[in-house]
Amino acid sequence: MASAAKGWPASLWMETARPRPAPGGPGGQDSADVVIVGGGYTGLSAAQRFVERGLRPLIVEANGIGWGASGRNGGVLSPKFRLAIPDIARRHGQGVARRMAELGHEAVDAVEEAVRRDAIDDADLTMTGNLRCAHTQSAFDALKAEARTMREDFGDETSRILERDEVADETGSADFVGGVLLSHAGLIHPLNYALGLAEGLRGRGVGIWEGAPATSVRQDGSGVVVETLSGTIRAKHALLATNGYCDLAPGTAAIRRAVIPFRSAMVATGPLSEELRARLLRHGRSYSETRRMMRWFRPYRDRLIFGGRGAFGRTDSQAAFDALERAMLRVFPDLRGVPITHRWSGLVAMTLDAVPQLGRLDDRISFALGYNGAGIAMASLMGRYAADVTLGDEPDLALLGPKPLQRIPFYSLRGPAVRLVASWYQLLDTAGR
Repeated sequence: MASAAKGWPASLWMETARPRPAPGGPGGQDSADVVIVGGGYTGLSAAQRFVERGLRPLIVEANGIGWGASGRNGGVLSPKFRLAIPDIARRHGQGVARRMAELGHEAVDAVEEAVRRDAIDDADLTMTGNLRCAHTQSAFDALKAEARTMREDFGDETSRILERDEVADETGSADFVGGVLLSHAGLIHPLNYALGLAEGLRGRGVGIWEGAPATSVRQDGSGVVVETLSGTIRAKHALLATNGYCDLAPGTAAIRRAVIPFRSAMVATGPLSEELRARLLRHGRSYSETRRMMRWFRPYRDRLIFGGRGAFGRTDSQAAFDALERAMLRVFPDLRGVPITHRWSGLVAMTLDAVPQLGRLDDRISFALGYNGAGIAMASLMGRYAADVTLGDEPDLALLGPKPLQRIPFYSLRGPAVRLVASWYQLLDTAGR
């Protein structure tokens, strides 16, 4: 296990990250046009949009840039939502589904644009695609039907069906019956991406207060007051962008019940031999399973990262890591004997309707959150739209908003409910359904 700086989670990303500047922010009393609470992809992207619109944003972050999900995720860039576009079409109509598909691809484009704009070379962005791997014939049939619908009904030519032998050749695993390759997807170093965005903002004069939990966010006359442990800021607007970490400070209590934090765990192997690298994930893509308790995997330099959902509680669980490693060896038996050098986890923010939320709490305070495990691309895009919504715009975001905050009913029961659903999903996966 890699060691972590004080207060930071140990991970492969932290070990390989660019040098981090000393925590910034003068504290005391300050003013801004808008205060952004949360220094992840949403807040950083929103700040950039405010700057483009001629305003002075200020970011307050409870810990440090990239401390939360933006520095702990798997670094998989994809236009996918948790809901499939054909399912959205059946529930909400072709027009809404088409706009959602457009937004998914726009989100990937937003990351590519940001990396170019801020010259974040060490983000290691590679647009190598994503392969969804079917664990049963019925799952493969569903993937093929979705790919055909996307092509025939929406004109989306970015996906290609792969048969069993092609998936085995792609992955080096015989565990799958087929798959669908999505070309408009890629890989990124998630922490370096976040740190690069922050560096670009600092170069444009944007203030970033780190180690500054927001203890209060309230309207005050014709503006807002944001109180932190570092000081107080007066502004015209506030944007709450803390996603799955809304419970870190009292200032974001208003949006806490809109998401269910779900822990996602990852392990990384030690360096693989040349022979293994030539056989496993040899095209340098990201890959995901169709099992309900989804597992995913990707290469990073000479290592393999394997991740999945199903870890419970607020802290890392050795049992969850052990289960993840057993799943990895089931998919890749050739990795038996290869040491695991890094284990870490982070929180995925799940919403009731499985799509992100963006809107206003009132005429001064707005929010964006709930990326359901697809936050790199979507948070980068939603931050930009959240800035526009904060300023009173009404962009066409289909199911994403702007809309009132949707809170989880019976929120106090979320822990047992998640465990019950997850156990049922694991049972179905074990039964091959």
